[in-house]
Amino acid sequence: MLVLFETPAGYAIFKLLDAKKLKEADNLYHDFETPEAASKIVKLKHFEKFADTTEALAATTAAVEGKVSKSLKKALKRIVDKDVQDQLLVADAKLGNAIKDKLSLQCVSNTAVQELMRCIRSQSDSLIAGLPKKEMTAMALGLAHSLSRYKLKFSPDKIDTMIIQAVSLLDDLDKELNNYIMRCREWYGWHFPELGKIITDNTAYVKIVKIIGTRDNAVNSDLSDNLTEELEEQVKEAAEISMGTEISEEDIINIQNLCDQVIEITNYRAQLYDYLKARMLAMAPNLTILVGDLVGARLISHAGSLINLAKHPASTVQILGAEKALFRALKTKKDTPKYGLIYHAQLIGQTSTKNKGKMSRMLAAKAALATRYDALGDDGNNFELGAEHKAKLEARLRILEEGNLKKISGTGKAKAKFEKYQGVSEVKSYPSAADSTLKRKRSESEGPIKQEIKVEEQEVVTPKQKKKKSKKDAHSGEGEVEVKEEAEQVEVTQKKKKKKKKEKQEPVDESEPSTSGTSKFKEEHVEEQVEAPTSEKKKKKKHKNKSEES
Repeated sequence: MLVLFETPAGYAIFKLLDAKKLKEADNLYHDFETPEAASKIVKLKHFEKFADTTEALAATTAAVEGKVSKSLKKALKRIVDKDVQDQLLVADAKLGNAIKDKLSLQCVSNTAVQELMRCIRSQSDSLIAGLPKKEMTAMALGLAHSLSRYKLKFSPDKIDTMIIQAVSLLDDLDKELNNYIMRCREWYGWHFPELGKIITDNTAYVKIVKIIGTRDNAVNSDLSDNLTEELEEQVKEAAEISMGTEISEEDIINIQNLCDQVIEITNYRAQLYDYLKARMLAMAPNLTILVGDLVGARLISHAGSLINLAKHPASTVQILGAEKALFRALKTKKDTPKYGLIYHAQLIGQTSTKNKGKMSRMLAAKAALATRYDALGDDGNNFELGAEHKAKLEARLRILEEGNLKKISGTGKAKAKFEKYQGVSEVKSYPSAADSTLKRKRSESEGPIKQEIKVEEQEVVTPKQKKKKSKKDAHSGEGEVEVKEEAEQVEVTQKKKKKKKKEKQEPVDESEPSTSGTSKFKEEHVEEQVEAPTSEKKKKKKHKNKSEES
């Protein structure tokens, strides 16, 4: 049975001579009271010494994480015989599981093994030869410093705990100052109420109250150090005609003591703010340039540390501090908030209301990059990244505010080429002879007019055709229609006969006027005949036949 014992100088592998002693773990320390007794129970089989501090740090770090280091793996392969299935006693159970997975060795870790390790450590100087106690102590101290530096990444400028505490204290001081100043204004307002309306600055108000005491001393007091000449005159005039009540000297002393507390806290707050600003510039310079020292410190405080803030994505940085509103919006299925603590940054304060969401998203993206650079970068005091990002955001802000938001492609960024435009198709010159004249305008204007007239004529003609074809007496029957047609045929024959008679009886004179009048008369006569009833037409026909026979 083998025992793996870890030391600052290297790994020691002991062989347990009497395995029965593990069953009596409670009395095991009696067997290790002297070096001679200890050598009868365990015996050093192999010691794997570390080459330098770096190897010792790597081995210790691996052991802390429950992993097998290269030096330990090499030592176990060299010592342990695979044919002989020995058990390996290990102090750490995680390390035992790792050895079992890598080397297929059966490892044991229990309370009895812990007691055995404690006994071996008490006699380690005698059991491990060649390592003096002073040298072992120095190695242990060096390894402890190296391990602490590795785990904490120690740097006096990288302690974010100081920033978290400082910004929390700053917020507490602001609350206390506000309470104290409001108490002082209310307390002293009973005696001199006009002073609170004249002086709006809280610090100046407290200092004036401490200087003048009662309002009767205001006339003889010099207030030029804290007030302008105009305000000083107003205070002195108001003190003479004040409507406040009279108070005792003891009341004034207590009020002045409160003023002293307010002034001291104000001075300490200013000192604390300077300390916080310097610490932020040393720890997260790029984040400070982008969002400011107070907003950056609050972001770090809310995340827990600078490393935790660097692990957050930009979307989380944007709404960090608005968790209540976020979960309420998700629960009610409404719009999620656009910004959290980052809302108080200077760049977002300069943006108009409609563009605050866009600017907060862009600022959160750049702040996430700056935080990762500050937390994990090697250059601690490099401000170039933050300054470059801030310049880009300011340029973007100007574009958003001016409304000139354009997408510029790679070709659009090139310089414009001002060349003479030449059309691809052939251009024919316009003939000046084709210009319109007055006559041409008239001739062109006559065309559509004639067409309109023709249309009107057609429209006028169509109703005449309808009149000829109209069936006014359609309801009277088909017989009447046939009678009318026969009467019309008879009238046409009568007209022809009359014309022949007149030509025979009356010679035509050239001196007579045109026949337009007679034609009109004939047409009117014919129309009257058409409109006459059929009975009259028959009588006229008989009369004409008689005259012809005679």
